[in-house]
Amino acid sequence: MRASEITRHLADLRSSGLASSSAARAISAVRGLHRFATREGLVGTDVAAGVKPPAPPKRLPKALDVDQVTRLLAVADDTPLGLRDKALLEFLYGTGARISEAVGAAIDDLDLAVDPSATLHGKGGRTRLVPVGDYAKAALDAYLVRGRPALAEKGRGTPAVFLNARGGRLSRQSAWTILHRAARAADLPVDGPHAVSPHTLRHSYATHLLDGGADVRVVQELLGHASVTTTQVYTLVTVDRLREVYATAHPRAR
Repeated sequence: MRASEITRHLADLRSSGLASSSAARAISAVRGLHRFATREGLVGTDVAAGVKPPAPPKRLPKALDVDQVTRLLAVADDTPLGLRDKALLEFLYGTGARISEAVGAAIDDLDLAVDPSATLHGKGGRTRLVPVGDYAKAALDAYLVRGRPALAEKGRGTPAVFLNARGGRLSRQSAWTILHRAARAADLPVDGPHAVSPHTLRHSYATHLLDGGADVRVVQELLGHASVTTTQVYTLVTVDRLREVYATAHPRAR
């Protein structure tokens, strides 16, 4: 067998309508068989080594709509832990922070006085300054005044913004739990392909900014993406949403 025959087999699989993920598994099985045959000395050359399985299509992020975000952010109570949960969720959606950036934030990273902002410590040691909106600021103020002191007195003086029940820095796993608890209370999915995650709020932040007319390069800076190409995936989501509106609203759309 020649490599061209394996490539033709792959093309036949794709032309028959087989999903790229299924075609990739089939070609991986062929590659495994040829690798085994070469290792056992049954053939002299692994002709399948250079045939690459098709790359799966990039899955577009699933953003929440504004009503879903509002429900998600409205579930926390007025206890110290509830104030923390509210502040964390508002911070994630209001700044587009990654979960690691949120739990890694220190008190000195917040400037909530005149022009509220936060310094986020992102990937590769890069930092960026992002604005903090009114809702996130109000939630942070309430937590810092009425919630965090009660938690901090149980710990050893960590500078972290978000604390656990013992007064230590909140972990990523605990932040996930907080979000899942809020999502469940808001009747949003916590399992399956559209389960709400910390990245869901980041996706929603970017999508809602673009829906509101923000320039993609501004969104790139706010998200801390090194390349605008990474940010452009959100513009595809927005175009899909525009198509949906057009299809339902325009008399000649269908």
